[in-house]
Amino acid sequence: MTEEQAGGRCSCTCGRVAATVRGKPILHAMCYCTSCRTAGLAFALKSGAPSVVGSDGGTDLLLYRKDRVGRFTGGELLREHRLTPTSPTRRLVAACCNTPMFLEFTRGHWLSVYAGRVPGNVTPLEVRIMTGDRIDKTPLPNDAPSFATHSGKAMLKLLAAWAAMGFRKPKVEW
Repeated sequence: MTEEQAGGRCSCTCGRVAATVRGKPILHAMCYCTSCRTAGLAFALKSGAPSVVGSDGGTDLLLYRKDRVGRFTGGELLREHRLTPTSPTRRLVAACCNTPMFLEFTRGHWLSVYAGRVPGNVTPLEVRIMTGDRIDKTPLPNDAPSFATHSGKAMLKLLAAWAAMGFRKPKVEW
C-alpha cells in the first residue's frame, strides 16, 4: 500500500459524523495510560457507545498529521471531553450516538483517531506505550514492542512528521 492509497473515511457508529484521513498514520499505538483508560471507561457508560478500552486495558489509536485530517461532515455534533478543565488533551465524541472519535493533544501537530473508527485494514500495531499504568499485569502479546512510559522511536516518528509539516501545528476545523 502506498502513502497515497492509505487513509480513508472514519465515522461514528451511526455515520452522521465523519472525516477523511489521508495517507498512512504517523503511528499505530496502543496506549495504557490512566487518562486514556479513565476517559474510555467513562465513554462506555453512555448509551450505545462503542468501547475504546480493550480487554487488556489498552486504547487503540492511529496518530495522523493534522494537515491530513479533513472534509468533516457532522462536525457540529462533536462534543469535547476533558478530564480536567485545563487539560491540554481533549477527546471528541459524536453526540448523535456517543461514539468516541478523536483524541487531540491541543499543543501538538497530530490528531489521534480511535482505531475502531477507521474501517478496513489499518496499519499493524507498532508500539504499546504507558504499560506501566496497567492495572492488569498479565503478560501482553509480543506483536509490538512495549514500553512502561513513552517510546523514543515513537517520539522520533512524531518529530519527523512535524518536520515534514514545516514545524506547523494546523488547527483542525470540525
